[in-house]
Amino acid sequence: MAPMPALPTDFARRQWRGTALLCSALMLALLPGRFASPEGPHLREVLARDFLSVHTRNTPTTYYEGRQGPTGFEYELMRRFADHLGVSLTLDADHNIPGVLDAVRNEGDLGAAALPLDPTLDGLLFSRPIMLLQPLLVYRRGLHPPETIAELEGLEIGTLRGAGTDRVLRELQAEHPGLSWKESGELEVAELLGQVAGGTLDAAVIFEHQFRLNRLFFPEVEDGFPLGKPLSLAWAFPAGRGLGLVNAANRFLDELRRDGDLDALIASYFGHDDYLEYVGARTFIAHARERLPRYTELFREAARNTRFDWKLLAALGYQESHWKPRATSPTGVRGLMMLTNATAGDLGVDNRLDPAQSIHGGARYLRQLIERLPESITGDDRLFMAMASYNVGLGHLYDARRITEQRGGDPDLWRDVRESLPLLQEREWHSQTRYGYARGGEPVIYVRNIRRYYEILAYLDRSEEQFHELDARLPDDDESALFEQVPPVL
Repeated sequence: MAPMPALPTDFARRQWRGTALLCSALMLALLPGRFASPEGPHLREVLARDFLSVHTRNTPTTYYEGRQGPTGFEYELMRRFADHLGVSLTLDADHNIPGVLDAVRNEGDLGAAALPLDPTLDGLLFSRPIMLLQPLLVYRRGLHPPETIAELEGLEIGTLRGAGTDRVLRELQAEHPGLSWKESGELEVAELLGQVAGGTLDAAVIFEHQFRLNRLFFPEVEDGFPLGKPLSLAWAFPAGRGLGLVNAANRFLDELRRDGDLDALIASYFGHDDYLEYVGARTFIAHARERLPRYTELFREAARNTRFDWKLLAALGYQESHWKPRATSPTGVRGLMMLTNATAGDLGVDNRLDPAQSIHGGARYLRQLIERLPESITGDDRLFMAMASYNVGLGHLYDARRITEQRGGDPDLWRDVRESLPLLQEREWHSQTRYGYARGGEPVIYVRNIRRYYEILAYLDRSEEQFHELDARLPDDDESALFEQVPPVL
């Protein structure tokens, strides 16, 4: 038999995998007795129609539109699962938790929406656990820190209906009859934390990983203590259509876990929350609310002229001056975007302390740096290296790229160049370069901070839109209508 030819593309590999799975599913369907019935028609239907229909939620922990397109922990998982099956992926993210479950029961192939595994729910089957979900009490800064469940009695506490945290509260209420809380099927985690920060609620019960991902954006909210035992995140499937798709998902998840890919994915999305070492999140958000509005339109105009996201330019401006138009450094750079006198002259900026001239000049300078980089540097790598050059100079960046090559790295990848930049501080390395010594650790921190400031601004911008949408569907501003009170059982 002639060997199978190499598959030239990811698409071809998906097509081959999908065909193989379809053949396997058809063979099982043709087998008599106990083998045919449990598998059922569901997997065959997905493979035959060539797409997987997934219902989810638009949240930072599940799925959202990032700067480079769709992203999120569960989006990444469901995209990989669709590739594993050899089919395309269709998403419906216009749901809350009860809506996801109803959609899966009635029409969808699966629900992936930070769902807690709950085998008692009618009409649904669940995959094996994907990750643990630890319920956590969080509370508004300024309150006396609660340390026990008994201290929660009398507080205005909110949680999300169907998230699993409501189930944990009901279990705790059996031992603490005075415990009371409010449940909402309309809000999401960010909105719930916003109500705590704003004083509508005293506290909330969410999951630890959700707080870790959101805490920088709500510095008025403190973490209290874990509540109850961890739950399990899982995918939901419709009951009554067989176990074929459920079994396929379980095999896929087992493979990810066995290869270490699942743990790596969890760590990449939820494994850190302390990346703003140099400027506290609370200070940054306060400045974003108090200072940034004076310059927002200038950043927007400069962004239109230079083809940047205005929030990226604003993040760069904050890293340079904390949005202070009269900022001056000991080395003579001045203004909101901290231009040198020579650079300002080249850009036609005659007054570096004028916010409009500084912002427009800084945006043009960043664009010039991007255009001067070699064409071999692409995508985000090109942007990050241009930002590093804004800080340390293009010559030093080229030196770091050459060091990267000497060390066996790729000079076109930021992740490799950022490892070489700090070496410009060491004589062993900078003595071999054209431009010599530089404080090469600074541009690494510089780029990292700008990226994080950008993330926060993008989050705040997105959250503001979501809150406006929420207000639009609540014309009477009756926040109590969002919640259903669960009273004590005294």
